[in-house]
Amino acid sequence: MSAKTALIFGIGGQDGAYLAELLLQKGYTVHGTSRDAEMSSFAALEALGLRGKVTLHSAVPTDFRSVVQTISKAEPDEVYNLSGQSSVGLSFEEPVETLHSISTGALNMLESIRFLDHDIRFYNAGSSECFGNTGTEPANEETAFRPRSPYAVAKAAAHWAIINYRESYDLFACSGVLFNHESPLRPARFVTRKIVDAAARIAAGEGEPLSLGNISVRRDWGWAPEYVEAMWQMLQLDAAEDFVIATGETYSLEDFVAAAFAHFDLDWKEHVSLNPSLHRPSDIDDSRADPGKAARLLEWRATVSMPDVVRRMADAQAEQLARKRGA
Repeated sequence: MSAKTALIFGIGGQDGAYLAELLLQKGYTVHGTSRDAEMSSFAALEALGLRGKVTLHSAVPTDFRSVVQTISKAEPDEVYNLSGQSSVGLSFEEPVETLHSISTGALNMLESIRFLDHDIRFYNAGSSECFGNTGTEPANEETAFRPRSPYAVAKAAAHWAIINYRESYDLFACSGVLFNHESPLRPARFVTRKIVDAAARIAAGEGEPLSLGNISVRRDWGWAPEYVEAMWQMLQLDAAEDFVIATGETYSLEDFVAAAFAHFDLDWKEHVSLNPSLHRPSDIDDSRADPGKAARLLEWRATVSMPDVVRRMADAQAEQLARKRGA
């Protein structure tokens, strides 16, 4: 059996880099995109030592011609859509760009695959944000969407586009409805990375106090390298289906903060202030997941829960600071 070829839209992000690493380990030829491949730093790929092991293309997901040309050039067996504006907070400031980059991007990929009429399997990165507040009832694949941000609205639109193309044109297209997943490759603007970075810097005597918004919100946090394995497994099924991917364990953001500072023997209450101006216009109070379908059909289960996620991120940040001091 000849090696497969994969094309990852958004290879420069956390998930794109870990997915590229996984696929290369499985013997795939890997192509990836960013809006300007010549100017992009691809820092996440560099961090994993993968920059020279993948073929990079410039592609704009919101431009149909750009998408169809890139797919034609790469000739992939599998296409993974991990592109689009990825910050929930930023989506309130840039709602139109968020909707355009996420929903139009996904639609252009679907239409390109249909137009080319190749036997391509398509994965789309969905989001638990689509569920909104789950309350005490964990969300599964049958739970209704109640999005509470422009980002979630865009992800919900893309999710339903996937289902529509799957049912209308018999495409192998699916979405992974991923709950929060973290790693040292998370961009610095994400709150989890801000928390871990601040704790590490303060412990090293270099950091300023940390200011946060609502720390009572509850989330299901997993380990990103595990989640890309689920993405790949979804495209190996006989028929395309959507899956909730999560640990099934929910913690408050205060729990996350406490764990990060405790890792460095610090009391978070001495170093963190709460700022109501950092609250979002609307937010999800409680996000709970039921990943039972993934366990049954993919035989996929998360093995790293929030305390270990924090520990791994904190160790990586401490090592990075130590290298900088030693340079």
